[in-house]
Amino acid sequence: QVQLVESGGGLVQAGGSLRLSCAASGIAFSIYAMAWYRQAPGKQRELVAVIGSGGSTNYADSVKGRFTISRDNVKNTMYLQMNSLNPEDTGVYFCNARANTRYNYWGQGTQVTVSS
Repeated sequence: QVQLVESGGGLVQAGGSLRLSCAASGIAFSIYAMAWYRQAPGKQRELVAVIGSGGSTNYADSVKGRFTISRDNVKNTMYLQMNSLNPEDTGVYFCNARANTRYNYWGQGTQVTVSS
């Protein structure tokens, strides 16, 4: 059974930092592209950052220079280091694992709230 479990969310003041983790089980983690998405209240889910199976990364323009995505293929875990947080970063952050259109999995999400 595939499980993606996010952790590390919480309430933080503007300018602060958080580190999200996504622990994966039930998949061959190293071959999956992993990504973080977020969904703010009343808005569509959006891609925040992605890291390929080979370690290449890509970020939404809104988080470039502030967020860093990484992965540990031994621990089957992905991370998102979030610095200089602002209220616009508030939302539920979801972990995604994708190998192709058939193998596409989601976590249940972790809430991040940034107060001004």
